[in-house]
Order: sequence, then structure tokens, then C-alpha cells
Amino acid sequence: MLTYTVRRLLLAIPTLIAISLIIFLLLDLAPSDPTANLPLTIPPEVREKIRQSLGLGEPIYIRYLLWCKQFFVNEPLNMLEQWFGWDIGGDRLRVLSWQTRSPVVDLIVQRMPQTLWVVGMSYVVGVLIALPIGIISAYRQYSWFDQAGTFISMVGFSVPTFFTGVLVIVIFSVWLGWFPSIYDTTHRVTDWQSFLFQVRQMIMPVAVLALFNAAQISRFMRASMLDNLNQDYVRTARAKGMGERTVVLIHVLRNSLIPVVTVIALGVPQIFGGAIITEQVFKVNGLGQLLIISIQGGDLPTVQTLTFIFAVLIIVFNLVADVLYGILDPRIRYD
Repeated sequence: MLTYTVRRLLLAIPTLIAISLIIFLLLDLAPSDPTANLPLTIPPEVREKIRQSLGLGEPIYIRYLLWCKQFFVNEPLNMLEQWFGWDIGGDRLRVLSWQTRSPVVDLIVQRMPQTLWVVGMSYVVGVLIALPIGIISAYRQYSWFDQAGTFISMVGFSVPTFFTGVLVIVIFSVWLGWFPSIYDTTHRVTDWQSFLFQVRQMIMPVAVLALFNAAQISRFMRASMLDNLNQDYVRTARAKGMGERTVVLIHVLRNSLIPVVTVIALGVPQIFGGAIITEQVFKVNGLGQLLIISIQGGDLPTVQTLTFIFAVLIIVFNLVADVLYGILDPRIRYD
């Protein structure tokens, strides 16, 4: 397992380099102008000087190599200095946002807690809800519970999150007045009352995203359980006198989780970029909103960095899923 993990990590290096090049070229060649949002009264020669100050006068390969140096070398060194208090020295140019002139990594770190609080929590809640629903629906196939679970899953997966988000705002915020309609990103938890307010403002966005995530995962869990419940090893275990709980929750569930792990692991990177619409609906100042603002403002360094980080997360959690295969199924050997 260790040899396989190291080999996959080494293989990921050229993969990430190729992905970074593709992302940089696609965004750089896109018809986007960072000076488009500036007032029309600015003379063309001043606009050109602004473009030159942003480094757009250099050839594209020079800008790509400079971005690689800033992201892969300068930013890790700066993080080491901040975390461990080291003084590595040197004047390092960081990846700067064209809109705020602030380091992009600092902007991501500032908005990361909001995304983890809301979108990350919704994914955890969705998984915790989906797994038991899928297991019970498969074990009691065609029962009223299975029919209700199938109906709710189809609704949750078919209806877009921007519709359910607006719907819950109208019902629970406007009509009933139970929860705030806008997420207060400046709120800080200092006592019990502030904690309760944090929970109240998280309930609606977490519920909307948890419904969408649970709908998909529960269907995969149900299908995988149904496929394993009819296998020969299940009939053999029952014939040997094993208890039904042991057969279902140990033997069948363990084998059924293998394909579901892929769905869950590859869905984790989506919590950082896949909830863009929901963050816009509830005004959550997270990574999704940062990406939208950067795209609208033509802030290429921020868009490139965020997109590349999403790609890194996909590769990392793909490796995590492969490692979990070996843990769930002892027959799988990578070495």
C-alpha cells in the first residue's frame, strides 16, 4: 500500500503540472480584460499602463513560469514562515489578486472557514443521512420507506439548489421568521447566545445542500446494497446461522461501501466549488463567491489559483478513495 501511494503521488506531479498549464492557457486566452470594469473616462494609454503593471505585457510563457514560481515555491515558503516562525529570508513575490492587490492565498484562507462551516457541514450531514436511508431502502425494497426515500431522493436530486434555497428562504425566513435569510459572515461565536445564532443561520443553507448531496449518495448506496444482498456469500452466511444484523451490517455493508466510497471521496472537492449558487443565494462569503467575483472582475490570478486548488483536491481524494478500497476489501492489493 505504501509503495502504491508513493507511486501515485509521484505520478500526480506531472499531472498537476499539465493541469496548471491547461488552466493557465484557457484563462489567459479567454476574452477577459482586467481594466473592463474601470471608468470609461480613463484614457487608453492609462489603461495600457495598468495592464503593463499587472504583467500582461510579458509573453505568455514568461507569465506562466512566473506564476508557477510564485505558487509552487514562494507561497509554500511563506506558509512555512507563518506556521513555524522561521526566517527563510529573501524578497519573494506572491500571487497577487488584480482586484484587491492582496495575496490570493490569504484571501482563500480568510474565506475557507465560511465554506467549511456551511458547505462542509452540509456534506457531512448529507452523508450521515444518505447511508442509513440507502441501507434501509435496499433491505426493505418496495416498502413504504423505500418508496418515500426514492421520492425524496428524486426531488432532491432533480430540483436545483437555487430553487430550494429561495423556497426555504420564503417559507422559513419570510413567512415564519424562524431563521435569518442572509448569512452573517462577520458573526463571531463568543458565548452561548452567539453559538445559537450561528446554528440558526447555518440551518437553511446546510439543509439545502445536505438534501442535494444525500439524494445522490443514497441512490448509490441503495443500488450497491441491492447488488450485494443477492450474492451467494450472503445466502451462505445466512445458511450458516449468522444473525441478520451481522450479515447486513458487516458483510453486505462492507462490500457495498466500495463503489460508494468513490462517490463520497470525489464529492468532497465539490464542497469548495460546487456550492457556488447556494453561497450566492444565502450570501455566504465563501470560496464560491470569491470565484464568482474574480470571474466577473477578470481577476485571472485568483481564478487560476482557485481552479488549480480544486484540481489538486480532486487528485488527492481520488487517491484517498483508492486507499480506502484496500481497507474495505482485503482482496485488493496494490503492491
